Amino acid sequence: MNALATFPASRSSTQIKPPGFLSNVCTVGLRELRDAVRSRWFILYTLAFAVLGLAVSFVSAAGAGNAGLSGFGRTAAGLINLVLLVVPLMALSAGAATVASDRERGMLSYVFAQPVTPFEVLLGKYLGLAGSLLACLCLGLGVCAAILAWKGHATQPSSIIWLAALSFLLALAMLSVGVLISVLARKASVAVGTAIFVWLTLVFVTDLGLMAGAMTMRLRIEELFAISLINPLQVFKMWSLHSGEASLDVLGPAGLYAIEEFGSALHAMFSACLGAWIVLPLAAASLILSRKSPL
Repeated sequence: MNALATFPASRSSTQIKPPGFLSNVCTVGLRELRDAVRSRWFILYTLAFAVLGLAVSFVSAAGAGNAGLSGFGRTAAGLINLVLLVVPLMALSAGAATVASDRERGMLSYVFAQPVTPFEVLLGKYLGLAGSLLACLCLGLGVCAAILAWKGHATQPSSIIWLAALSFLLALAMLSVGVLISVLARKASVAVGTAIFVWLTLVFVTDLGLMAGAMTMRLRIEELFAISLINPLQVFKMWSLHSGEASLDVLGPAGLYAIEEFGSALHAMFSACLGAWIVLPLAAASLILSRKSPL
């Protein structure tokens, strides 16, 4: 009699026990990853990366006085500017649409009705989109390197791996900014439009803004380098050039100042800057989402 009385209670307590943190994050992340991989933007960006990478290789070979495809070492240097244009746009647009689109469709209120916290939902979405961006970068750069190797041109695995790693860090930083925009916006169209505006601002501020600011405001080299560290695109560019065969002196006096003043500590500075762009916008988005109504 006592055993029969206690069985339903133990069963009900098992049913109402909420799932763990990792389980919730993985569930949301796998759903976001599956939807992202099935979407058209994933296929288009992957194909664009491979095609544009091969085009950059042809241009690099023509600049060197050769016909056909050049090795990946020269191609990786040309891909830096390509990454500066494509990867931020890809990450910002993907992040901007994630929360705002669910809110607009009424899906967000349904998700929050489940035993999950806003941070778990946001982190799961972020990790799912990060996985799709990583797959896109690896497929695009991998196809480019495979075709170069198939054509008999020398490839440098360290160059492609390092470029993919830095590109992924830049994508994570821009994805955090996109998620923050998505949390603040009420409609997906507004979020995507804001993300494109932020992308244009960062792209033009990267070089043109620094040149104009240095000329009009007569900035010192120390101030110019400090401003460069604020822009994640500029940090990626400096880190890529510093890690490759090129030197930071191609960036002018600011690059020479950075090498002479900081030397080997530049890697830690660049990683800290990109890490701040990854953590801070995501933390702000989580805080805002936890206090904001999902409706």
